[in-house]
Amino acid sequence: MNQEKPKIGITLGDVAGIGPEVALKALLEPSIEERCTPVLIGDFSTVKYYADRLMPERSIRVLQDPLQATSNPAAVQVVDLKNIDFAHVKLGKALEYIRAAVDFCLKKKIDAVVTGPIHKEAAQMAGINAPGHTEYLAALCKVQEVRMLLVVNHLRAMHVSTHLSLRRALDAVKKARILDTIHYAVKALKQLQVQNGRIAVAGLNPHASEGGLFGSEETEEIAPAVRQAQSEGLNVTGPVSPDTVFHRMNHGEFDLVIALYHDQGHIPLKLLGFDSGVNVTIGLPIIRTSVDHGTAFDIAGKLLANPESMVKAIQLACLMAEKS
Repeated sequence: MNQEKPKIGITLGDVAGIGPEVALKALLEPSIEERCTPVLIGDFSTVKYYADRLMPERSIRVLQDPLQATSNPAAVQVVDLKNIDFAHVKLGKALEYIRAAVDFCLKKKIDAVVTGPIHKEAAQMAGINAPGHTEYLAALCKVQEVRMLLVVNHLRAMHVSTHLSLRRALDAVKKARILDTIHYAVKALKQLQVQNGRIAVAGLNPHASEGGLFGSEETEEIAPAVRQAQSEGLNVTGPVSPDTVFHRMNHGEFDLVIALYHDQGHIPLKLLGFDSGVNVTIGLPIIRTSVDHGTAFDIAGKLLANPESMVKAIQLACLMAEKS
């Protein structure tokens, strides 16, 4: 797209949660308007409700098409899907925001999508046939395989599997899938402008099984995948003991850790940066980042939500769009 700053489409998420609040609060961060043209994708009534409380000095500019968006820090710009009476919120409307945002991005009307939080159970009740946001986006883009990347400042974790039960996740620890994940990790680091990125693959068992004492996955699946990647010239180490690998990344030894299941990657990164995590989907034909928190229904509408994750998600989308 021929423009000075990328256009970033920001979905409101589940409007019964904190998504709209953090989206509007993020627009108060000066660096956002400096780096991009943000376009909210949702409905006017929700945006007005929060804008009146958070930024009454700004006008609201309703767009029919994101191509109409201009650099205008004095206005909140929103593509109004007109699908919600904010006083009578119904299930499934957040999915319409996602579908619209993906369509806009595929048609090159925006440069990246930043998604607000949705509630997985509500999404299932509304008919989504996917276990989570990431898988739903893959289906919309008609992509079979993607990977979740979690970013907390200089820390990055990519997951071999995500929304699976732990028992099923263990079955996914296979050489081919680990090797594929390494390839996705290489792509991700390039997109994030990390040159010659150093990748560590975590072990699965305690102390990476101590040479087979506590399990066979390291010798039968993980190490062969790492050796194959090394033979391709990739800068990969592993399996590394899972109880130290994130500490070593935090101290600068690695640029990205491949976690073998959801919580192996999420727990340490959320511990180190709970409010600033960003979820990135690697493997889509579009750029997509997201907050790494939920809908927080318990504080919705109270103006207590921390927007840091949304700010970071928009900033990361800007970086990726600027370099794409």
